[in-house]
Amino acid sequence: MRYAMVSVVAVVVSQLVLLLTNGVFGWSAVVSNITAVMIGSIPSYVLNRAWVWGKSGKNHFWREVVPFWSLALLGLAFSTLLVAIAHGWNDATWVVSAANLVAFGILWVAKYLLLDALLFKVAPDDVVPADLAA
Repeated sequence: MRYAMVSVVAVVVSQLVLLLTNGVFGWSAVVSNITAVMIGSIPSYVLNRAWVWGKSGKNHFWREVVPFWSLALLGLAFSTLLVAIAHGWNDATWVVSAANLVAFGILWVAKYLLLDALLFKVAPDDVVPADLAA
């Protein structure tokens, strides 16, 4: 449930940026999508790490940061491809927005499984024994 709520936050942030840059500022669909995805990824990383998986303290660069941003870039590439295709079909801002949403909807479940299994999994050396935690 928390993962879904964080996804809602990230989608709202990225959609607002996408609608603002493409619909109001008139930026191209591709540039707007890249900007929106990158900005939306920031609260996604922070909230997923802290709130969904309960991680605190220093970020582990190779175990958390690099894989998360690699997945974000994969999502960016996929969404940008769909946005470019959709824009070629119809350049309306709502079509660009819908293409972005479809791309991230497709990736949502796979990303959760990867984040849970690989990125934010609690490493054995991160676990504090119960008698020391009290």
